[in-house]
Amino acid sequence: MIDSDGQQLGVVDRKEALQKARDRELDLVEIVPNASPPVCRIMDLNRFLYEQKKKEREIKKKQKGSQTKEIRFTPETSEHDYQFKRQHVEDFLKEGHRVKVTIFYKGREIIHKERGYNLLERLTKEIADMGKAERSPKLEGPRLNVIFIPV
Repeated sequence: MIDSDGQQLGVVDRKEALQKARDRELDLVEIVPNASPPVCRIMDLNRFLYEQKKKEREIKKKQKGSQTKEIRFTPETSEHDYQFKRQHVEDFLKEGHRVKVTIFYKGREIIHKERGYNLLERLTKEIADMGKAERSPKLEGPRLNVIFIPV
């Protein structure tokens, strides 16, 4: 058992430990339940839980999660623009981000869906060494989407 001041009191009977905690108007918290005998500490339980949540939030803050970046094309994207945007897709994949590539059809361009599929097929082949498509291209209204994940 560990005292509220951090001093070790040694092995103490459970009833006696609970009585000491009640005398100080604190809680008896089991810190290491798998130890033999289990390690308990006299402390304020609410404060302990608050500090644990605070530490978890700090850990989450420090973790760098991968983001989803989006690059938009049209079926009539010029060659220079295509190369420029393809380079951005490659850069995002190198950084470890997921990339959502969207081909946006305007007006009557939706009649020629195959142009968008061809553009995505070309992009998939050119960035095959850095990323792969999570699933096949999917048409959702006037948008054709595919998500690339880093290899």
